Amino acid sequence: MSVTNLPVAAQKTVLVAGGAGFIGSHLCETLLEAGHRVLCVDNLQTGSEDNLRPLERDSRFRFIEQDICTPLHPKLKVDQIYNLACAASPPAYQADPIHTMMTSVVGTKNLLDHAAAFGASFVQASTSEVYGDPEQHPQREAYLGNVNCTGPRACYDEGKRAAEALCFDFSRLGRADIRVARIFNTYGPRMQPDDGRIVSNFLIQALSGDPITVYGSGEQTRSFCYVSDLVRGLVRLMNVENAPATPVNLGNPEEYKVNEFAQLIAELVGSKPRIVHEPLPQDDPQRRRPDISLAKTVLGWAPEVPLSEGLPPTAEWFAQCLDAKTPRLMQKEARTQATG
Repeated sequence: MSVTNLPVAAQKTVLVAGGAGFIGSHLCETLLEAGHRVLCVDNLQTGSEDNLRPLERDSRFRFIEQDICTPLHPKLKVDQIYNLACAASPPAYQADPIHTMMTSVVGTKNLLDHAAAFGASFVQASTSEVYGDPEQHPQREAYLGNVNCTGPRACYDEGKRAAEALCFDFSRLGRADIRVARIFNTYGPRMQPDDGRIVSNFLIQALSGDPITVYGSGEQTRSFCYVSDLVRGLVRLMNVENAPATPVNLGNPEEYKVNEFAQLIAELVGSKPRIVHEPLPQDDPQRRRPDISLAKTVLGWAPEVPLSEGLPPTAEWFAQCLDAKTPRLMQKEARTQATG
């Protein structure tokens, strides 16, 4: 059914917290294309209004600049809430760790209260980081994780774990219809050039002709999910009739060693950059790969975009960022670096 023919009764007012960010802006775009009204709430800590420029022409889109640590306006009626509002890259969330923790706890509580007030369905964007440096591989939703609760990544890891607990408490108390997605490494256009994660680090370095920095031995692994696949999974999770009783992993189970990924990037940009090794950051996970059996069974979802199709438009995005010489990019070397 086309957007123009979508019945008014089928249109929903959807709030996307963190909607100016990388994943959030793609989600806003997808929801508008489906015919819904979209309220984007973002404090622009890591999001960018540039991500929203193409959406501003749509009368069904509204941007609200606000931190979710402040409650939403009590008359802001919504049918669905997606909570993607939290800095997700190590340099960003470690820059203000207390605010990171409060965003996950206080912010999520505020959004859950709002969902309860209007009977709105709620999707919490959790993370594979709740598994910490996992001792189980691949990671299944029932795995309780191996998290350093006092380390430099704890503000994010433990914040997200607390947010999950809040969601399921609201569910058990019958206060809100909640669904929790544990998101694994996601990549694609609109990533921040300086976010300190492996895709952005490697592409920026290779495109700039700089050495590719590999942290640790490079034998650690990651799995990469293209953003359109991830967004499709989030929408399916929101709209599945019966909310899953547990979190649901969303990611690509195809696993790559960091050294292998560095070679893929070098081949993509047509260069032979030198690879240099630096010490591995504290608590950086050695292996990361989702078991998506639950997503396949409950949502009928699996990723469709291979790296060979997803990396070229991502590289083009970063090439454009280099040409534009964005302020974020020029600050990249001053940022704390990590591979996760």
